[in-house]
Amino acid sequence: MKNAIASLIVVSMVVSGCFLFEKDSNAAGKKGRSVFFVGVDISGSFKRGKYFNDSLKFISHYLYGHLRGIGGMARLGDLYVGAIGGAKPNEPKTFFPIQTFQYKGIPEIESKLHEIFPKKRVNRFTDFNAFFRQITTFVKNKKLLMKPITIILLTDGVPDTPKKNGEHDYRSFNLKPLENLSRNITVRVLYTSAQIGMNWQEKVPRKRVKVWTQDANVMTDWKSKDIFQPKLKFEKKERLFDWIKDNVDFPVRKKRVN
Repeated sequence: MKNAIASLIVVSMVVSGCFLFEKDSNAAGKKGRSVFFVGVDISGSFKRGKYFNDSLKFISHYLYGHLRGIGGMARLGDLYVGAIGGAKPNEPKTFFPIQTFQYKGIPEIESKLHEIFPKKRVNRFTDFNAFFRQITTFVKNKKLLMKPITIILLTDGVPDTPKKNGEHDYRSFNLKPLENLSRNITVRVLYTSAQIGMNWQEKVPRKRVKVWTQDANVMTDWKSKDIFQPKLKFEKKERLFDWIKDNVDFPVRKKRVN
């Protein structure tokens, strides 16, 4: 009887261990519903500026958290990362899929981003409209219609258009291709100035697409000691997760701009 009980205990421990191991080993493999497109500005104005490296470091932590659903961050269903801009207008760019980043740690994700977007390689054009059109094509081809879609732009947000009366034309941005892709689609423009961020929110024509911007001065706060808590493991950085929720993943209301 004792031997039988001991055997059951051993079997129970082995089975429980298998379930625990399976759960942990597949933590990065489970998928949610959210679809993320990340665009990195590779024009000279952003790449040669002081925020480019910070943006890649931040997005590495951000994507790691969303890929695993850590700290209440919505787990990703799909992810595509590509460049905003090119050597000529309307130039299609490679979109790197979720598998490129899914099983990497934070340093590996950051290293891969620097490999994809080397700082020395600068393109002439910042073509937001071409990036939006390419997203539309991907969503339709990958059958991602009607899923929650977030478009994250790491950029200073300056339109690549001639100035009129001393100002850039923010009405030149065309969000129409995105309008019918999903009932829940948000464009988050990170690392702008306060004025450029306001121009995106107030002047970019849209009906259903939601727009949120965050100033570069605020974005760099994420790695401060008080927020980042460097001595804690990533999973324990509750202040960082709260900061991301309040400043980046902020729920945005629709605002119609004609």
